[in-house]
Amino acid sequence: MKPKSKLRQYGESIAIAAIIALSVKSLVFASYTIPSGSMEPTLLVGDYLIANRLSYVMKVPLTDIVVLTLGEPKRGDIIIFRYPEDRSKDFVKRVIAKKGDVVEIKDKVVYVNGRRADIAAAHFIDSRMIPGFISPRDNYGPVTVPEDSYFVMGDNRDNSADSRFWGFLKKEDLVGKAEIIYFSRDLKATDPLRYVRWHRLGSWLR
Repeated sequence: MKPKSKLRQYGESIAIAAIIALSVKSLVFASYTIPSGSMEPTLLVGDYLIANRLSYVMKVPLTDIVVLTLGEPKRGDIIIFRYPEDRSKDFVKRVIAKKGDVVEIKDKVVYVNGRRADIAAAHFIDSRMIPGFISPRDNYGPVTVPEDSYFVMGDNRDNSADSRFWGFLKKEDLVGKAEIIYFSRDLKATDPLRYVRWHRLGSWLR
């Protein structure tokens, strides 16, 4: 058998290293685009995010089977997860409560374990107060978050499909923690100079 040339050996080594690097990158980091206004004003339509897929759990590749718990979502974390009602979609929301917490919403104000727990990022676009027997949007609970579950909400409280409507988020549906906005574009901009939201690039999420 003819020995491989040095150039070919180097080329194959570089190719293998590139494949390994890309595989590790895809396992650790993922990119997401914001398509709706449910997290406004924290996240805008046209924002591009980087999420750390190993913030909370490690899963069997190409499945949602959790093999290792790496961390616990904290109240206030912005997370990426499988949408429970359509697992082909990934959603982004903010963690409001964890297992054992009692959640109640009274006239848009969120209480966790009896204490007011709303955040500065909470945003409202509708002054109406909807009774709980009509919709859980403004009045909800009290409910206790079960084991290995989370209660999540969008920052745009009047326009977000979240735990108020579809229930608790399960641990196995966690994908990762949203970390940084690496790009942002204004799809409605008519001025080319304003198409890119330069001031949002590189913004760490809180």
